[in-house]
Amino acid sequence: MEAQSRNTQSLFAGYRLNGLELPNRVVMAPMTRSFSPGGVPGSEVAAYYRRRAAGGVGLIITEGTGIARPAALDDPGAPRLHGQLALDGWKKVIDEVHAAGGRIAPQLWHVGQKRSRANTNTPSAADYESPSGLSASGEQVARPMTGADVSATVDAFAEAAFTAEKLGFDGVELHGANGYLIDQFFSPELNKRSDAYGGESLIERSRFAIDVLSAVRTAVSSRFPVILRISLMRANGQGTRLVSNPKELEEWLKLLVQAGANAFHIAQARFSEPAFPRFDARLSLAGWVKRLAGVTSIAVGSVGLDKDVYASFAGEIAKAAHIDALAARLAADEFDLVAIGRALLQDPMWLEKVRLDQARPMEDFHPSALSRLY
Repeated sequence: MEAQSRNTQSLFAGYRLNGLELPNRVVMAPMTRSFSPGGVPGSEVAAYYRRRAAGGVGLIITEGTGIARPAALDDPGAPRLHGQLALDGWKKVIDEVHAAGGRIAPQLWHVGQKRSRANTNTPSAADYESPSGLSASGEQVARPMTGADVSATVDAFAEAAFTAEKLGFDGVELHGANGYLIDQFFSPELNKRSDAYGGESLIERSRFAIDVLSAVRTAVSSRFPVILRISLMRANGQGTRLVSNPKELEEWLKLLVQAGANAFHIAQARFSEPAFPRFDARLSLAGWVKRLAGVTSIAVGSVGLDKDVYASFAGEIAKAAHIDALAARLAADEFDLVAIGRALLQDPMWLEKVRLDQARPMEDFHPSALSRLY
């Protein structure tokens, strides 16, 4: 990679996210790592996040963290946000991050019917819960959620958010993308319910997300940031696109904002990919969200690398790439914040190297880093 240019000042401007002051525009993206045996984050997890805070990241969003539902997690090493041992572990994480001058928010997680790569068992469909219990092909892969299940899950999200603020976290993110439970309710292929939580339209199928957002917003203080991660389709490009034009997107986003979302974290394989080329040949989904929703928009996807994360999962090496285009879009107010994943996974000091204008802010990304602790 050629020497990095000096056009990165936009990354280091301060920003206010609801009531939270951020020192810069860089967010650490959530990345599942499976280093919390029994769901309890230990000293290694605290040290991992402290290193990123010490490297100058404006806001850390943790790996997916399970709410208090039996089927919320499908990974024995993924952390949870309930139970005294887990909460004590997270308090140490928070204290370490704050001591390094950082800010941190947990990503609240329910996997629904989605299977984890880390689960080597072969659990039955009864061990999972999802909107209809069906795969896109109609196979029974989970237990359909009853009305009581839905209500209890909404409460569990709210309780986790309340607990997060009480512990000292600086905000929360709800995972509503990438095929997890909230996203499964959005999906016309996976949500075949005939009650108030299903329907032909995306607006009807958003009732679950709206109830979760409303309950979370009620459970936390008004200045506490509530972020919702969304995508228009599965991040790997599979599945039905949720909206087909900016008007539909605007209608959907406004409902979610009204319910309590302060920010949207936009799941895309590449941050620069245009969302609606017929309407704007260049504007990314994060750009459309900022334009239409009027709240904070967080871009993510292949920042500083020439291949997306799915290529890394497939074992391909991603070469380091310039971030000039990203910085230019940020400076032009296309979006507000940018989330960095693999670059920060491999090098906790990546942002500091960018700030110091080093010629190589990171090395090429090797897939082995996806399963190692740094």
